Amino acid sequence: HLHEERDRKLGYKTRNLLVVPLRSRERIIGVLNAVNKKEGSFNEKDQELLSLISGTVALSIENAQFAEELKKAYREVSSLNRAKDKAINHLSHELKTPVAILTSSFNILKKKLRDMPEETWMPTIERIKRNLMRVLEIQYEVDDIIENKGTKAHTLLHLLLDQCADQLMTMVAEQCGEGLVVEKIRARIDELFGLKVSVPEEISLAQTLQERLDFLKTFFSHREVKIITHIEPAPRVFIPREVLHKMLDGLIKNAVENTPDEGKIEVAVQKKGEGTLFFIRDYGVGIPEEAQKRIFEGFFSTRDTMAYSSKRPFDFNAGGKGADLLRMKIFSERYHFRIEMASTRCRHLPEETDVCPGKISACAWCTNPEDCHQSGGTIFSLYFPPTSL
Repeated sequence: HLHEERDRKLGYKTRNLLVVPLRSRERIIGVLNAVNKKEGSFNEKDQELLSLISGTVALSIENAQFAEELKKAYREVSSLNRAKDKAINHLSHELKTPVAILTSSFNILKKKLRDMPEETWMPTIERIKRNLMRVLEIQYEVDDIIENKGTKAHTLLHLLLDQCADQLMTMVAEQCGEGLVVEKIRARIDELFGLKVSVPEEISLAQTLQERLDFLKTFFSHREVKIITHIEPAPRVFIPREVLHKMLDGLIKNAVENTPDEGKIEVAVQKKGEGTLFFIRDYGVGIPEEAQKRIFEGFFSTRDTMAYSSKRPFDFNAGGKGADLLRMKIFSERYHFRIEMASTRCRHLPEETDVCPGKISACAWCTNPEDCHQSGGTIFSLYFPPTSL
């Protein structure tokens, strides 16, 4: 009856029929038919031949399905990337105005409190300042990530200022007397919203590293962390100076925050091939293997936000936003150097929820500093190719 109905629709009569399955690796995805052999009936040889053909057909169908799935995945990833770019641009735009207002308001507040006993307001002011600096760091990192693409606000504010300059000067003069207020406002707009141009130059990495270490020492002087330097002659690197400062400062800060007191950090500059290699190694808690896969993705931290919300920069496990490493990755692509990371999680802290006491002598697993040094740590390396290439 099945053949009769099919023959009626197709307009021919089935005399004989051979059917073999189309098998993928996991399931049957269809069948392959041979109808009306020209001479005689279908036999085992016919079945073997059709089965051989069905394998090729099934593979082609499966590959086509995989190709379509890959295209779909690519479209989804592209869409997510566009959404991410929009989110980062929006975040940068939204941060600038409130940060500028908060910074100015904070300075005004400090001036007004000077007549009061310092002990009554200084702890609160320091707490506000510390968290405002965190917000400022986020803004700076986002600016670097999007390469200052948001220049529309800068143009618009300059246009508004030009159109309102006379009225603004009159209003200020009435309230505060004559002055160069408009020029100061214009300079502030340029500072906040102007396009910052970073010009690469040939720099001694060894000298710059020593300068940054000397500068940062005051910020982690409260920590018992020893920094050991290994400096060898190496070619100069070609990169904007402010970018190199951000890279070195971020990596040193990251190493200090992940190293318990009484621990050590090693930093080195050396020649590698025709280029220059910098690496920094901390003997700290290390990063879990699963987290290492996402370390350069951005706005990702190996620590829960609540774990470091009350800590100061450079404190042990002070943590961070995660954007700093994304910024470094983008710098590496923009200025053509290579950044890599390798890490071993402390064997006594296998889970992300396991907590280091923050001081080697307070660790139940360590009888001396070497026990800690041999249990875990992280290495970040930067390779700068020769400037002539």
